[in-house]
Amino acid sequence: MVSNDVAALAPGEACEALLLTAKARVIAPLVVLRRKRDDFLLLTEPDLGERVRAELIRFRFAAKAEIELEEHESLVVLGGTKGIPTYDYGVPAVEVLDSRPEAEPVPDEELELLRIQAGTPAWGKEIDDRVLPAEAGLTERAVSFTKGCYPGQEPIARLHYRGRANRGLRVLELQGAALPPYDAELELDGKVVGRVTSAVPTPAGVLALAYVRREVDADAELRLGERPVRQHR
Repeated sequence: MVSNDVAALAPGEACEALLLTAKARVIAPLVVLRRKRDDFLLLTEPDLGERVRAELIRFRFAAKAEIELEEHESLVVLGGTKGIPTYDYGVPAVEVLDSRPEAEPVPDEELELLRIQAGTPAWGKEIDDRVLPAEAGLTERAVSFTKGCYPGQEPIARLHYRGRANRGLRVLELQGAALPPYDAELELDGKVVGRVTSAVPTPAGVLALAYVRREVDADAELRLGERPVRQHR
């Protein structure tokens, strides 16, 4: 049912995965932790738990599996080693469930800056039903091309082997302090070539994530209205 080879995990190991529609639209991003041989914990966004459960039950068929909701408190520990590894922030970090480490928690604003700098997509911002996994860079981290069938596998494989996504995520630097609205349009030579999905203030201006068309050169200077926009990568 999910996009990654979770059956290959040993107890205590985890991986990222996606629950997809048949057309490869993302229903939910997941982190799958194999707690025991027959016990998998699927971590997702709080508002997606019931949707994930309903989708899995709908396709359970004759499998002998119990699918239940669990609620957990999650904290990110930068530089930590005991927990579920997370690669969302571009620095070594782990996700810790239901416990409070002695270290001070990282403010949400700092985590958001690290996430944007790392080019990591987030649910409801870079990931929604308009986006294909390849556009968000999710196939490299949450998809196995050798496991068995799952919903959405055919369009995922077809794009991977026979083509490429028309757009991709890029990190941008905007002049000025004002945060752009979600979906603000980016232009090159008067033509719309992208849209902003996340933004955070910095001492130098605004750092943002945006979907930009693949044919746009990485060194091209874009514009958001009257504001110059420089691409980091």
